[in-house]
Amino acid sequence: MNARQTTSAIRANLSAFQEVPLSEPFPATQIVARIPAKAGLRRNEGIWLASMGARALKEAMLGDKATPDQTAVLLALPESFRDHPAYENVDRERLLDVIFERCGLRFNAGSRAFDGGAAASAGLLDYAGDMLESGTVAQVLLGGVDSLVNGTDVARLMRANRLKSENNAQGAVPGEGAAFVRLTRAPGSGPAAMICGVGLAQEIDSVLSERQSQGHAMVASLLAAFSRSGLKESDIEFLVSNGNGERYSGLEQLVGRARFYRTHREIFPTAYPAMTVGDIGAASAALVLMLAADSFISGYAPGRVAACELASEGGNRSAIALTSVRQR
Repeated sequence: MNARQTTSAIRANLSAFQEVPLSEPFPATQIVARIPAKAGLRRNEGIWLASMGARALKEAMLGDKATPDQTAVLLALPESFRDHPAYENVDRERLLDVIFERCGLRFNAGSRAFDGGAAASAGLLDYAGDMLESGTVAQVLLGGVDSLVNGTDVARLMRANRLKSENNAQGAVPGEGAAFVRLTRAPGSGPAAMICGVGLAQEIDSVLSERQSQGHAMVASLLAAFSRSGLKESDIEFLVSNGNGERYSGLEQLVGRARFYRTHREIFPTAYPAMTVGDIGAASAALVLMLAADSFISGYAPGRVAACELASEGGNRSAIALTSVRQR
């Protein structure tokens, strides 16, 4: 699906979940959110990641006045600890170049691929801002590409009892996808949202550890993002999160949010894109930003100030303060 179809599906609460058979343990099945595709695009995991990345990148450039050489691409890759099977076919250091080759476009030399998962995307915003401020580029496309719908990740998550199943309602649904958002220096006719503040922190009790997170890193990220934005916690009118439905994630949010969101609210609208597309790993940060911006554009945002919460498996946490730049 393209960006418009994806945000519409999320808004309508439609899901792409399906049961697929597993080779091990046979004859088990697993609920996943798998993108329908021609067999040739799935010849191997490396080609599949490159295909998804190229398609999303070309869509992001449609109708754009900025040329590829005026555009820097910042791409989040699957976290390195996962030993993603795509790297058996395409070197990790080459994946961004392979995506560019499939696009048939030459992007700015400031383009980078980076590790650290979805939450690390926020850490590249200063770099993006420096390039835009200096005039090195006219725009930055911030995004990610990932797939957890592969034997390696499914087996890893299954061993840790982290997958959604008949016996585990509080589990993740492996998903896959690629997404990009356009960043420019100043509001104009195009931008729908403004990034006002960013916060990052490292959670020592990650989902890979033996301990349950108490939400300290996410709270620190939120405090940093909103203290730098000039906004108050009480100004936040809705929340978009890449939470994936795991018990670990739910408990972290339950404990951490009570520490930061202290203002009494009758309701607190919260969007979880993973409810529609599953856990898309490194690509989920761009999707969270895309959904928040689309809500401003399309007029269904519950207000003008949003908090975006991003978590990575490896422990990175980040928060982004986002405001609408359009009149309601």
